Amino acid sequence: MTPDIAPAAPADLAAVFALLDANGLPRAGLDEHLATTLVAHDRGRLVGCAALELYGRAALLRSVAVAAPLRGRGVGQALTSAALALARGGGVRTVYLLTETAAQFFPKFGFEVVTRASVEPAVLQSTEFTTACPASALVMALAL
Repeated sequence: MTPDIAPAAPADLAAVFALLDANGLPRAGLDEHLATTLVAHDRGRLVGCAALELYGRAALLRSVAVAAPLRGRGVGQALTSAALALARGGGVRTVYLLTETAAQFFPKFGFEVVTRASVEPAVLQSTEFTTACPASALVMALAL
């Protein structure tokens, strides 16, 4: 399946929040990064999302989620690839993420496990790192 991937619009926010809720992912702070959020549509229905929080030369990849019936069909891979392309285009050098459930998914893109101490200070101040994700979440990074 090849989903239509596009920048999120304000009208997409409720559907994105519903998708995050269904996937057990945090909403906190996402609305502040709508301009760098991508969505996937299939037959007019929002079926996936991925967001970037930009912090100068560093970024946080977050909120990568796909509707349950479409998992395993490449939607998550397409969204992640598009988000990484957006990061490259914005001059980002390192992309970080936090995960509790997708540690096997992200290494396909070159992400590696890192310590929290190695994360850029601006990213460490993000809502994801400070309050939205538990301290037990795995930290991964990708040098672009």
